[in-house]
Amino acid sequence: MAEDLCFFTKESLAIKPPKKNTLVLRMVVLILVMICGVYICSVCLGQFGVWSARNSLAVHVVERPCEVTEIEPSEKPYVHFPKPKTFSRDECACNPVRNFAILSTQRSGSGWFETLLNSHINISSNGEIFSVKVRRSNISTIRETLDKLYNLDMLTSAAKNECTAAVGLKWMLNQGLMQNHEQIVEYFKSNGVSVIFLFRRNLLRRMISILANSYDQNAKPLNGTHKSHVHSTHEAKVLARYKPTINTTLLIPNLKQVEDLVTKSLQYFKSTRHIILYYEDIITNRTKLVDVQEFLKVPQRDLRSRQVKIHKGPLSSQVENWEDVRKTLKGTQYKSFLEEDYKL
Repeated sequence: MAEDLCFFTKESLAIKPPKKNTLVLRMVVLILVMICGVYICSVCLGQFGVWSARNSLAVHVVERPCEVTEIEPSEKPYVHFPKPKTFSRDECACNPVRNFAILSTQRSGSGWFETLLNSHINISSNGEIFSVKVRRSNISTIRETLDKLYNLDMLTSAAKNECTAAVGLKWMLNQGLMQNHEQIVEYFKSNGVSVIFLFRRNLLRRMISILANSYDQNAKPLNGTHKSHVHSTHEAKVLARYKPTINTTLLIPNLKQVEDLVTKSLQYFKSTRHIILYYEDIITNRTKLVDVQEFLKVPQRDLRSRQVKIHKGPLSSQVENWEDVRKTLKGTQYKSFLEEDYKL
């Protein structure tokens, strides 16, 4: 009986752990894994947050307003830092840009003058933008066009790189300028636009140029192509062969009309920051181009143009009915137009 009581098999001595303990152990391990995962994620997110903060700080530094400490207080209204939508100014973002507008009349040398300006690496003059009628249909479209231009988003052949220092256009008096002069003066003042007046002293020469250009538009003697400006002496000689006949009955009234228009434009825009230039003065005195560069506050450069002048020599050789013209203007306020004003 005792032997029976003391007899144990191997099976009876094996201790089997309860199933509940195994389940608890698994849960503890799972919890530890979850805690480690949360910790790792928090560390990663923290590092990402630091990286983001650094990036945000870097962007903030780039977006800081550009300072104009080295510019005279009186000049600050005319200094701008445009942020074009079509490209980035990159390292030139804080290079100041000045806005300008060339106000002129057709055949007053404005095309030639503009090529001189555009030969400067830092100047962009974008031509007769308002020759497109829809752009000058009302003051709203005029403002929108000017905003686009002065924000460096007007893409033309004259557009320079991001380091442009002066941007502008050529604006003829008959392209909505005089009709909307009050609003345009207001725009010029509020946007710091400097005005360059460019006119011709000898309005008779201008009239001859207009008549010859009108003939060329129809006749097209240069291989069937109309050219307002030429770049070779051969082309200039071909166009200079035509001698217009001037209507002497309308001659003085026409000269007075243009004279009054120029006077009125000077009156309308006299309150703007401006400079007055004459075609004849630029031809005879190249220091006028130095004055222009000083006016635009750009580095001085030797400005050049590839254009070739069409009408040279005395006026008597350029008009078919010169004797009639001479008699009509002799003894009038316009008699000085008959005299030779410059030589080339």
